[in-house]
Amino acid sequence: MDTSSQLRSGTVISASSLIGPATILVALGVIVPLLFLLRYSLNEYDPRLLMVEAFTPANYVDFFTDPYFLGAFFTTVRISVVCTLACILLGFPLAYVLARTQSRFKNLMIIAVVIPLFVGNAVRAAGWMTLLGSQGFLSVTLMDLGITSTMTEIMFSETAVVIGIIAVNLPYMVLTLQSVLESVNRNLEEAAFSLGAPPLTMFRRVLWPLSMPGIAAGTILTFILAMNAYATPVLLGGPEFRMLAPLVYGQFQMNNWPLAAAIAFVLMATTLLLTVVASLVTRQSFRN
Repeated sequence: MDTSSQLRSGTVISASSLIGPATILVALGVIVPLLFLLRYSLNEYDPRLLMVEAFTPANYVDFFTDPYFLGAFFTTVRISVVCTLACILLGFPLAYVLARTQSRFKNLMIIAVVIPLFVGNAVRAAGWMTLLGSQGFLSVTLMDLGITSTMTEIMFSETAVVIGIIAVNLPYMVLTLQSVLESVNRNLEEAAFSLGAPPLTMFRRVLWPLSMPGIAAGTILTFILAMNAYATPVLLGGPEFRMLAPLVYGQFQMNNWPLAAAIAFVLMATTLLLTVVASLVTRQSFRN
């Protein structure tokens, strides 16, 4: 064996020794439980015997033929898309300001964006409950100002859930975009202005394409988080509001493990499929 072959062999062994423990941990902690869950989704449920060994797609058929489950499915996808688009629209200007500012308070501004990530989703949802409730700050303020004559009830609605999910996901979008925008040379923007391009044209032809990698990463991250949101829909949407993640937990509570496992895999498959589609679309837009 020559020297180059020995070096390649040693590199492979070193790399394997570094990624081996993490690979084993992921396999034991994630993949193996998912395989068990997949097997459970093909079993049958009996109210007396609970889970019965079988090999049937009946749970998936029940999901896609039941209007209740389909309603939760489409609600989850719709809210996830709306929240992701809102995070892009709200996060891009803030990320641009953070990337371009020369203020000595820049670090404090970044910390202000990061601080909400240290607070649990349930705690943040509880804060929104005090703000959006019928006796909350927003309702009382609107009445005191004479804008409304009755209590404004936003809680336990899709609007409250969308607001809560956006508040949770927005910092991820901002931080992802900021890191990419900082790598975009500002001279390119000034060159576009010097050639007579108005701000919107500069944004569309220069800044938006160059920031596409950050937009793609932030979109994928926020969409996945929105699709799998649990605490926010439960607390802000109320018991009648339906999204897939709370629905999975509800089926587990009723000991219907086969149906819960099937819903969980539908949620994962939909998330992966739409994520891949979004990645391909943004990649194609970047190439164009």
